[in-house]
Amino acid sequence: MTTLPTLRDLTSPAIERRALQVAVAIAGLVPVIGGLFGARFGAALLGGGGDVAFDSHYRYLSGLLFGIGLAFWSTIPRIETHGERFAVLTFIVAVGGFCRAMGLLANGFPGPLMTWALGMELVVTPALYLWQSRVARIAAAG
Repeated sequence: MTTLPTLRDLTSPAIERRALQVAVAIAGLVPVIGGLFGARFGAALLGGGGDVAFDSHYRYLSGLLFGIGLAFWSTIPRIETHGERFAVLTFIVAVGGFCRAMGLLANGFPGPLMTWALGMELVVTPALYLWQSRVARIAAAG
């Protein structure tokens, strides 16, 4: 006879670690896919185009976005041991989010896609960092 898992079983360190790994894998899709599309299609993705310098810069920034996503993914296998990398990546993403927020204040509402990105940058990524820190503390304790 099998028994149902208890609440304690569902909140075990191993399950919490696995849930964080899954969350980072899913959240990492945003910069990886966004970066790939931006690098592939350039400023035309936002309706821009024609200005070669702007397109080049957009593609470069898209490459950085892609790299940030890959760097987050690189933490997944041993996520509890990559606190410093996670902190640096979170700092980079949050700084970008604050700069995006400054643009919102200066220029107005950029549309739902950019507002969603702002939420990822200033809410989701810092929350994942805090969760990673918790998982790392639990793993270190034992």
